[in-house]
Amino acid sequence: MSAVRRLVVEADGGSRGNPGPAGYGAVVIDAATGETLAEAAEYIGVATNNVAEYRGLIAGLTAAKALFPDAGTSPEVHVRMDSKLVVEQMSGRWKIKHPDMKPLAARAAAILPPSSVTYEWIPRAQNKHADRLANEAMDAGRDGRPWEASASTAELDAPARTPLPDRGPPGDAAAGAAKARAALAAARGAADTGTLFEVGTGASEEPEPRDVTAAPQVGWAAAPDLGAPATFVLLRHGETRLTPEKRFSGSGGTDPELSTTGREQAARAAAHFAALGSVQEIVSSPLRRCRETAAAVAERLGLDVRIEDGLRETDFGAWEGLTFGEVRERYGDDLTAWLADPETAPTGGGESFAEVAERVAAARDRLTARYAGRTVLVVTHVTPIKTLVRLALEAPAQAMFRMELSAASISTVAYYGDGNASVRLLNDTSHLR
Repeated sequence: MSAVRRLVVEADGGSRGNPGPAGYGAVVIDAATGETLAEAAEYIGVATNNVAEYRGLIAGLTAAKALFPDAGTSPEVHVRMDSKLVVEQMSGRWKIKHPDMKPLAARAAAILPPSSVTYEWIPRAQNKHADRLANEAMDAGRDGRPWEASASTAELDAPARTPLPDRGPPGDAAAGAAKARAALAAARGAADTGTLFEVGTGASEEPEPRDVTAAPQVGWAAAPDLGAPATFVLLRHGETRLTPEKRFSGSGGTDPELSTTGREQAARAAAHFAALGSVQEIVSSPLRRCRETAAAVAERLGLDVRIEDGLRETDFGAWEGLTFGEVRERYGDDLTAWLADPETAPTGGGESFAEVAERVAAARDRLTARYAGRTVLVVTHVTPIKTLVRLALEAPAQAMFRMELSAASISTVAYYGDGNASVRLLNDTSHLR
C-alpha cells in the first residue's frame, strides 16, 4: 500500500473595501520537503474579506486534491490561514450563521474527507506567500487582466520552510500549543527559529496540569509557562443621543438605544473584527446600547452573545441624564465628594466607584476562568472598561479620571494564569475612520 502524501495548504483572501474588489491566493506545500507544489490565485470581483478567505481555502483544497487524482487514499492536508473565522468555523468550534458563508463552508468541507484535513490559525506575517498571491490577483483584476502563475513573484516573499518530521499528519496547533510553550520556556535565551511546520500532533501531547497558584511574576525574570492568556477586547458601545452631550448615562437611567451614528460605529466595529478574525467569544453588558453594538458584531462573525450583568454601567442615581455642569450646579458638594473619594456614591442612592470595581472584578474573574486561552470581545461602558484597565495597572481609582475613552473605541487587556495582566491597547478608534 502506498504511503499517504502529507500536504500543507496556506490560503488567504482580501477585499479592498470590505466589500470591495477582492481576490484570493493559495499555495500547496509538500510537508516532507517544504517544496511548493502548486499555486492558485484569482480576482473574484466585489466581495467581502470573509468570502475571499473561503474562496482561497476552496482553491487550496481543490489544488491539493488535483495533485494526486489517481491515489487510492486522499492526501492528509494541514490548512494554515490567518483568518480566525475560517479556521474556527471549519474546525467546528464556531457556528456558521452568515448566509454567504454556509455554502462556501459546505463546498470546502466536501472536497476532501473531513478526517484528512486539519486547521491551524497563523499570524499574517507567517502567511506571506498566500497573501502575496491574493494581492497579485487583486492587482490583475484592477488592471483588467487575469492572474498568471508564470508572472508571479509571490514565492520570493515566502519564509524559509523546515520539513515536518515524519510523525504523522500535523494537527490543529491548539492541540499541542501547551507543549510548544513549555519547550520555549525551557529553552529561554535560545534564538527563535520561526520553524514553519513545528506544530502539535494531537491532544495526547498536552502536558500534566500545571500549578499556577504561585505569587504573580514581578520584574523581568523568566516566567513559568502559564499558557495562553484570556484576552479581553474591550469595546465601548456606540453613541446614543446622550453621548454627544456628555450626559451621565448609567444603569439607573432611561437605557437609551444607539443613535444613527452609534449604529454606524457598531457596523464599522463589526467590519473591523471580521477582517481581524481573532474574536472567539462575545460578552455584553445587559444594557440596550451594548446589546445592540454586540449584536452587530455577532451577526457579522456568526457568534452568539452572552450577557454578563456585572458589566453594566454605574448607577449614577439622581445625576442620570444630567451634564457635568448641571450636576455641579445642583449637587456641587456631592459631586466634589464623589470626585475625591471612590467610596462616595452619587446623589440619590447611586453606586460608588468602589462598588462598581467590586462587581466588575467579580465579572472579570468569572470570564477569565470561563475563557482561559481565548479572545473575548467584551462590549461594555466607560466605567467598567476604565476599571478593568485601572485594576490591570494596579492604579488608584482616581486614575480613571486621567483616561479618555471614546464611543466605540477598543482597548485590550490580557489575563494570565498567575494573576498577571497586560494592558495592550487603550482607546483605539482607527477602525472608525
